[in-house]
Amino acid sequence: MFESYVEKYAEEIERIRQSAHELHASVNQTYGDSLPYGFHLDMVANNVRDFGHLVCVQEYDVLPMFFAAYYHDSIEDARQTYNDVMKTAREMLNMDQALMATEIVYALTNDKGRTRAERAGEMYYKGIRETPYAPFLKLCDRLANITYSCSGVDGDNLRMKAVYKQEVPHFLESINPHSSDQRFLVPHETVIKLAECLIDDLEREELNGVSWWNEY
Repeated sequence: MFESYVEKYAEEIERIRQSAHELHASVNQTYGDSLPYGFHLDMVANNVRDFGHLVCVQEYDVLPMFFAAYYHDSIEDARQTYNDVMKTAREMLNMDQALMATEIVYALTNDKGRTRAERAGEMYYKGIRETPYAPFLKLCDRLANITYSCSGVDGDNLRMKAVYKQEVPHFLESINPHSSDQRFLVPHETVIKLAECLIDDLEREELNGVSWWNEY
């Protein structure tokens, strides 16, 4: 059913996509060395497209999920406020959908901090765990970043691959509220896809009894 809803709302999703691409382009944000930031947004949205059926509970939630995928970095990186995002969402969604989407974007926005650990501390992860679909959207974001980092061999890619690999067990536990509510799931299938990017290292760890990717 999820796939049919995505097809049904294809025009609305494309409108959201174009709007988000234009927003990040307006602040000259790029991804990697020189890619438009929309490249990353598309990767996140494609993960929602591929795995959204595992968490989405109703047709009504499809557009908020895609809005959150495309706008998840808008507060953090594109100089938007919560109210700015809400206003944009209201132009494309009804009030309740706009609120759901904006709450996800807000939950995925890093806290202020001097270091990576400070920017993604316990209060940050608590907000994700308490917001419907935020754990899944954050997982889609991390999957996009890991996929990109594993696709290159330059210094930056190798550095971030190592960072993500080290963070993965703590990251997965931090975003997972272990809820019976489907909207809060951290789908095993998505975790396995994430693990495939690091498969060489993971195979060696599995031999040593370390297999975090099988815990979800």
